[in-house]
Amino acid sequence: MPARSKIETTLPDDVRAELDRRLVASAFADYSGLSLWLEAQGFEISRSSLHRYGQGFELRLAALRVATEQAKAITEAMGDDAGALGEALTAVAQEKAFQVLMNFDPAEAEVDLPKLTKSIADLNKTGVLQKKWAQDVRARAASAADAAEAIAKKGGLSDEAAAQIRAQILGIAK
Repeated sequence: MPARSKIETTLPDDVRAELDRRLVASAFADYSGLSLWLEAQGFEISRSSLHRYGQGFELRLAALRVATEQAKAITEAMGDDAGALGEALTAVAQEKAFQVLMNFDPAEAEVDLPKLTKSIADLNKTGVLQKKWAQDVRARAASAADAAEAIAKKGGLSDEAAAQIRAQILGIAK
């Protein structure tokens, strides 16, 4: 197993955050300049170490951008009907966590198992909360539809017109 990066083990969070910002601002170039900047901050990190770190960071950033664009496209195409996007993202995260667990080898553990299991528990809790929220939204919509239908009928609208109003509220209009 390769040694952990000096950037990850020696740089304080605020310096690493500034390094990340500078990497993005420089379009992942000028590693010599970044090495000099870190030296001025009191950290001796080689240009090649910065390049390796920058490559990994650039890949993670690109993956995040793709995921963000895909989430935007899904939201625009489907809307976020009762948290569908959140449910989909939770399912993807659960599946990835499952893959990590299936490939987990304690001898080569680069994965913090306690953190992973806590993440899985949090994902499960999120899934339960999303389902509860969706049920609550449906119940409130049904209650509003019942009230609107009663008011419409009391006001003299036909049963058919009241049913159309109810369908609109519940989102089942034809």
